[in-house]
Amino acid sequence: MSKADKLPYRPCVGIMLTDGQGRVFVGRRLDTPDAWQMPQGGIDDGESPRQAALRELLEEIGTNSAEIVGETEGWLRYDLPAHLIGKVWKGKYRGQKQKWVLARFTGTDADIDLATDHPEFDAWQWVEPGQLVERIVPFKREIYEAVVAEFQPLLAPQVEPQVTPK
Repeated sequence: MSKADKLPYRPCVGIMLTDGQGRVFVGRRLDTPDAWQMPQGGIDDGESPRQAALRELLEEIGTNSAEIVGETEGWLRYDLPAHLIGKVWKGKYRGQKQKWVLARFTGTDADIDLATDHPEFDAWQWVEPGQLVERIVPFKREIYEAVVAEFQPLLAPQVEPQVTPK
């Protein structure tokens, strides 16, 4: 058993934030050139994944104007690549166990402000779900594939009902 195998997984929440048109928010990480990801972060003691999701949105994109509409049935795990173990999260974890939530953005694009107290992203955009996996660092791609597959039925654009004149 390696030293990394003895380390626990960091409890984390990931947020698939949709714009109501079937597109998903991604941010480009400040610390990893050309790496994009959905918002995510640690779950604090006594905090539910849904509470953590709204807090993380506020911390990472400057707004938590969102309605949570679903969450993954189980926890998803990933291991850090060997070169990152011992360097991130003060060396306490081997990777993350994540509960993902699907949230519908209820604000406007103007509400999104990446200049937060502790910025994580330097750019953002709405992308089609099929474009997510290719943008993500390789060691997280399997998680993103699972999240997209589980939430796919809930990602259809919100269509305004058509009113027919009488």
